[in-house]
Amino acid sequence: MSAEGHTQTQSQAPRAGVLQEQTWPAMRDGSWPVALLPFGATEPHNTHLPYGTDTLLGTEVAARVAATCVARGTGVVALPALAFGVNTTQLDLRFTLNVMPSTQLALLRDIVRSLEPHGVRALVLLNAHGGNELRALVRELQPETRVMLAIVNWWQAADHALFREPGDHAGALETAAMLHVAPHLVAPDRSTWGDGATRPSALAGVRSGVAWMPRRWTQATIDTGVGAPHEATADQGATFVAQAVERIAAFCLELAVADPDALWR
Repeated sequence: MSAEGHTQTQSQAPRAGVLQEQTWPAMRDGSWPVALLPFGATEPHNTHLPYGTDTLLGTEVAARVAATCVARGTGVVALPALAFGVNTTQLDLRFTLNVMPSTQLALLRDIVRSLEPHGVRALVLLNAHGGNELRALVRELQPETRVMLAIVNWWQAADHALFREPGDHAGALETAAMLHVAPHLVAPDRSTWGDGATRPSALAGVRSGVAWMPRRWTQATIDTGVGAPHEATADQGATFVAQAVERIAAFCLELAVADPDALWR
């Protein structure tokens, strides 16, 4: 690491509510009614974004949500992200790392049990990867715990109208967010970015929406992306991420005081 990089790292103060940056006294002496658990993935993201895009974005959104809530007087803790997602249809792409939904369930059960004794009233599964379909996990675990479980897909929390075509995977939305959050990890030469073109299903029922089937990524995509990224700007990313953080933080503040026996009225 360069001397400059070492200085920059040392000058960064721990972020409020980010568990992996906190000391034990800070966590011991606080009240933390809500926890955020980012669910990421490790997979290719077109030719211009890193394998860790989902995990990086989920981690950063969780950190900003926690800081926002702490600044407003409510202890929300951002847990370390789970960096491996469900990627069963991308395994023929080199170094895609997959975990099964059953593995996610086992991990989540253990994490919930770890949080239960320490005053956590609600756990938000902050999803950053479309392959992580977490509802079945919550449906199975909720009867076992008094911790309220909720799911937020962070990319759905803000206004997609910021983009002409947001895209589905490494498109304009994700690219803009990465240009804002981690621009040093985005390929600088836009001429090398893939177009994110996809092939339609050979089955009419899937094309029309009557049926759904998982996409085998190397058959469905040209460059592993889904959606054109080239219109993306860092300013779009800043606006989009800020909207998402504000809306997710507002939800966490609601959860912090919600009555688990009166959630539906």
